[in-house]
Amino acid sequence: MPRSPNVDLRRVRNLAGKQDGVLTRGELLGLGATPDWMARQVRLRRWCRLYPGVYLARPGPPSWRARARAALLYAGDGAVLSHRSAAYRRELTDRHTGPIEVLVPHARRVTSRPGLVVRRREKVPDSWGNLRTTNPADTILDIADLPDAGEDEILGLLGRYVRSREDADDVLATLRRRRRHRRRALVEELCAEVGEGVESPLELRYHRGARRHGLPRASLQVREVLDGLYVRADARYEKFGVRIELDGRRYHDAKTDDDIWRDNAAGVAVGDLTLRYRWLHLVREECAVTLQVARALRLRGWTGLPTPCGPACPVARIDWRGRGSVADRGTPGGNIGQA
Repeated sequence: MPRSPNVDLRRVRNLAGKQDGVLTRGELLGLGATPDWMARQVRLRRWCRLYPGVYLARPGPPSWRARARAALLYAGDGAVLSHRSAAYRRELTDRHTGPIEVLVPHARRVTSRPGLVVRRREKVPDSWGNLRTTNPADTILDIADLPDAGEDEILGLLGRYVRSREDADDVLATLRRRRRHRRRALVEELCAEVGEGVESPLELRYHRGARRHGLPRASLQVREVLDGLYVRADARYEKFGVRIELDGRRYHDAKTDDDIWRDNAAGVAVGDLTLRYRWLHLVREECAVTLQVARALRLRGWTGLPTPCGPACPVARIDWRGRGSVADRGTPGGNIGQA
């Protein structure tokens, strides 16, 4: 790197190392760099300019952290990562493919750029960390308030957050402090579901279907040691020895070795029957899933009757009080065995 007459290269490298390789024009001027020297680094492709006055002081594409750091430095004092960028930084989600999102005080005037969305708020929530980020409760509520945020995404964030804590009380408390929120009722409903033990969109879909069809209440997220193996059941009908495992891996074609061992352990140790379902089962054949679970429960001693959700529901076509009421008479939904 050619030396500018007064630039302190050691301090430049040290500061870049602390800031994910990102430096501002002001910081560089303070270290003795000149505008011409900075422009030469970019022209020679040793550096790249990420935003006006913000540089990545190394060649190659920026990492996610470098992009986030550059966005904060560009947005200036009081800026914090927000919305889906904050969710990714807080490990509430595993992927982030959209623009970097930052929140700035309302009085600030910062222009959005390609790959950067800048929002303003009268009072910026408390932030955390070396990469300043909104707190988890505000992050979840910010995303839930977006027009394109769906129920599955909101529940996924809540479930991930509660798994790392004990409850969603601080999310509800933060919601109460907000005068306006477009999905207040939905957030309250999902917080209640999470409080009952629902941790994923797939689990919510199953339990809503079970309630709609009148199945008995299951215990959720049951943890125990069976046959020397630590296991957790997504749902367990303990009185009847039936377990439900819900595999949210949409494109997973076969059970893993751990899945098989866990199912076997449940059967051998306590005699439980394990039924396992995936996304396609619940999306395409919810009623057929309910029918299968109801049959298993009836075989294990449940004396109740499932409730059809409508005239076309396959549950309505079964004579539950007949002699062969729980026998397998084919797959009512048609595709569940092939999903």
